[in-house]
Amino acid sequence: MLSISVNAQTKTGADYFVGKWNVVVVGTPNGDAKMLVTLEQVDGKLTGNLSNPDQGESVKFSNVEVKENSVTVYFTSSGYDVYLMLEKKDDNKVAGTMMDMFDATGERVVE
Repeated sequence: MLSISVNAQTKTGADYFVGKWNVVVVGTPNGDAKMLVTLEQVDGKLTGNLSNPDQGESVKFSNVEVKENSVTVYFTSSGYDVYLMLEKKDDNKVAGTMMDMFDATGERVVE
């Protein structure tokens, strides 16, 4: 008799958020903002940047806070300190807010 046990585990914490994410923030003063959020693990810490695909500019995160099912990234934009919080929705989708004022949705970039 042969018995095989397989445990499928979904990623959580930093492991889940590593990669590239297409994020749309709806209703900002400048209209809907499309951005590419890139997160990577360096020396055991999550770090990264965001860029505007249309403009090609990149902004490095000043801080990244990770919880089991969410990540909050901090950066400076137009002279303002800004944060974007994203929560895991499923294997490839996130949702959250920018500055607790503007809704954000995102999808993992599959390469």
